[in-house]
Amino acid sequence: MKSRPTKQKLKQRGILRERVFGCDLGEHLLNSGHDVPQVLKSCTEFIEKHGVVDGIYRLSGIASNIQKLR
Repeated sequence: MKSRPTKQKLKQRGILRERVFGCDLGEHLLNSGHDVPQVLKSCTEFIEKHGVVDGIYRLSGIASNIQKLR
């Protein structure tokens, strides 16, 4: 009788994929080994490459300090 393959072997074969949506964020980051989810990196890269970024990334604080930073 054959034993069941491990999760690691199933992932290597592409049979089992890491869940992105509908799972605990901390657990996902721990399993993926990344600091930021790949879906978030992909979305921000797309916005910066194809979109207008004015107003998307906001700085809170005193208006004069924000103007200095700009």
